[in-house]
Amino acid sequence: LREKKSGKPYSARYIGSMVADVHRTLKYGGIFMYPATKNNSMGKLRVLYECMPMAFLMEQAGGAASDGRKPILDIVPAGLHDRCPIFMGSTEDVKELENFTKSS
Repeated sequence: LREKKSGKPYSARYIGSMVADVHRTLKYGGIFMYPATKNNSMGKLRVLYECMPMAFLMEQAGGAASDGRKPILDIVPAGLHDRCPIFMGSTEDVKELENFTKSS
């Protein structure tokens, strides 16, 4: 993958705090990813008090937030501690990621 404007390849950054990583994504661009894994098939971050608040901020800033298939804010949690994967960034980057995950 390459940045559309500059043509430079994307690089990985990981601060280790969701808030700091999303702040960096908002400030400098790119995409924040916390996908599901083999050991955590439902993702690791909690929908109600980790994913949804950050998704709300990202969308208010003009970006998008998805679980790879649908917007985070469209999820209806069944329980207080439900988890999900999350991808946040520009609407273009998130749509591209959703197209990739839907085709695989």
